[in-house]
Amino acid sequence: MNKPSLFPAAFSRRAVLATAAAVSALGLLGAAPAHAQAWPNKVIKLVVPFPAGGPTDTASRIVGQKLAERLKQPVVVENRAGASGSIAAQQIAKTPGDGYTLMMLATPTLLAPHLYKKAGYDTTKDFVSVATVYDLPIVVVVNPAQMPTVTDLQKLITHAKARPGQLNYTSSGVGSFGHLSMELLKQLGQFEMEHVPYKGGVPAITDTLGGQVPMMYADLVAALPHIQTGKLRAIAVGSRQRVGVIPNVPTIAEQGFKGFDAVSWGGLMAPPGTPKDVVDRISTEVKAILADKEVQDKLLNAGAIANYQGPDQMAQRVRGDYAKWGQVIRDKGIVFE
Repeated sequence: MNKPSLFPAAFSRRAVLATAAAVSALGLLGAAPAHAQAWPNKVIKLVVPFPAGGPTDTASRIVGQKLAERLKQPVVVENRAGASGSIAAQQIAKTPGDGYTLMMLATPTLLAPHLYKKAGYDTTKDFVSVATVYDLPIVVVVNPAQMPTVTDLQKLITHAKARPGQLNYTSSGVGSFGHLSMELLKQLGQFEMEHVPYKGGVPAITDTLGGQVPMMYADLVAALPHIQTGKLRAIAVGSRQRVGVIPNVPTIAEQGFKGFDAVSWGGLMAPPGTPKDVVDRISTEVKAILADKEVQDKLLNAGAIANYQGPDQMAQRVRGDYAKWGQVIRDKGIVFE
């Protein structure tokens, strides 16, 4: 004789079905990607493709600290310098897109594939744009002792045209943004000057101050202290708008070159495959960080201007600058081996 069941048959069936559903759900949760469970739940690495101490590094540390506070996870800044940032960028392009690795892209790294035959990445295709962080204005400066009559851009052009083949300018190096910007300006203004490249902004500024080279297209962060003391005279800025720290210096566009826009900038990139929800979360946090007056002031002290643009706008800016400055590089035959 069969023993009676302790539970009604209907209840047993319901229990079995409920248990099976619960086990299935747990299985699905176990298979879910880590970021869906609780992103972020570990350290985030922010790679800076330049040495410590420059504006890109400084901006990364300012934003990284605030990002860590908002995400409740450490953000570790790691410097991987070399070849205009292309060494780091090549590595990031091959890193898994799990939301735990970011890179602070800067204009030299954006353009490096045009300059290095073996850069190993395509800036427009091999990364995910997250958010722009800062603009780094560049400025045309002259040594007033060497060029006492050159007080604006048109006077510089007149001075250059009267001395064909005699006038030199410097920048922080071959292929630097100052170099490319001056080459574009020369092309538009139909005047000639010889480029004397230096290995870095500091030695270039030093020799401009010393009169070995009479003028420079410089990062504002490097030139500003000497502009303020009067040892260098700023005659034009490359951005569309005037810069707040030197409000009396007109733009190149204001001085006869309508539409001229040359601004070095930086922004956060992620490896390919980084989930959209993670990208959007980081971008939202960066927007809030850059709206903070304290952060804006810290960036300004480093010579950078806070400027937030979201993923779509940043991607458009990457494509636009890559095409625009790539054309200048090809026209001038500038290339590194």
